[in-house]
Amino acid sequence: MPKTELIAAIHPELTAIRRDLHRHPELMYDVHRTAGVVAQKLTEWGVDEVVAGIGKTGVVGVIKGRGQGSGKVIAMRADMDALPIHEETNLEHRSTVPGKMHACGHDGHTAMLLGAAKYLAETRDFDGTAVVIFQPAEEGGAGAKAMIDDGLMTRFGIQEVYGMHNKPGLPVGQFDVRKGPTMAAADRIHIKIEGKGGHAAAPHRVNDPIVAACQLVTALQTISSRNADPLDSIVVSVTAMNAGEAFNVIPQTVELKGSVRTLTPQMRELAEKRIKEVTAGIMTAFGMSFVCDYLHGYPVTFNHAAQAEFVVGTIEAAFGEGKVDTSVPPTMGSEDFSYMLEERPGAFINIGNGESAGLHHPAYEFNDEVIPVGVTYWANLVETAMPAKA
Repeated sequence: MPKTELIAAIHPELTAIRRDLHRHPELMYDVHRTAGVVAQKLTEWGVDEVVAGIGKTGVVGVIKGRGQGSGKVIAMRADMDALPIHEETNLEHRSTVPGKMHACGHDGHTAMLLGAAKYLAETRDFDGTAVVIFQPAEEGGAGAKAMIDDGLMTRFGIQEVYGMHNKPGLPVGQFDVRKGPTMAAADRIHIKIEGKGGHAAAPHRVNDPIVAACQLVTALQTISSRNADPLDSIVVSVTAMNAGEAFNVIPQTVELKGSVRTLTPQMRELAEKRIKEVTAGIMTAFGMSFVCDYLHGYPVTFNHAAQAEFVVGTIEAAFGEGKVDTSVPPTMGSEDFSYMLEERPGAFINIGNGESAGLHHPAYEFNDEVIPVGVTYWANLVETAMPAKA
């Protein structure tokens, strides 16, 4: 079991690191300062190998246990990037960068995994290799895929991979995890419609693309209600319509944008097929020219059964029974850790952040009391997956 007194001793240092990162949020791949802090701390703490620049600005640390007989290599991932949100808190450590904020707790995720690295490098009470992954661009930039494309899994010999995210509303010390699909695939639609513009007083002399676009928005909702099995989850949301500027002019073009969320490859395929078919049918009926682009985003975050069961066992061993909920339903949000789970078996869990503003809210704040809980989870995962030989 992890040595709780060692973890408690480093809690203040990790809190200071977390708050420093919170003061200096960085977006997407432009996380040079954050990555620099991470690499510096890993090096100071005696991590065996520290490699920067994986997937542009990702950092990887390699920690070898006292023994290497198992041949196992277990990886843990934290995301580093912030969001383009103006912070609305009065915290002493609030963001110093206008329009940028750690509104999703990635500063906390980074601090917890740094703490695990410090603990594991000091104790090395395991047989095998622990890899800590600090990833850029989770918030829409597919940083996980960039790191994979840069050789992450093969270069470091990763066999299993685990991720964790804080969850507002879930009490501190509580976790949730589920087998199978846990977060949705997130795809985008971009539809350009062209009719014939003209004077609003003479609609019979034009071909109004707004009318066609409105019919399309309504029709797209029938994909979930009439094409999908009611027991399968799918969301088709048209989120933007850009058309015209004047009150007395029927525009020539309309542009629609939207988001599609699904939990299985089959539903993802159905959504793409029907969106293209429905668009073509309605545009043909209205005599419109059109372009319908369906853009694949993050895939489904799918927890492997054996690894999800293993995680539950490690949580119960470290924190006691009743601390992990396995009945939690999947969510239609998305997570680019899904790319890593496509490459290697593993599991993605939620850790309680207590009562706080929701994720991506300008008043959100990561709860520093979660830090030792997360460090304990990571340390116990490594020591349980790769127990030291007697």
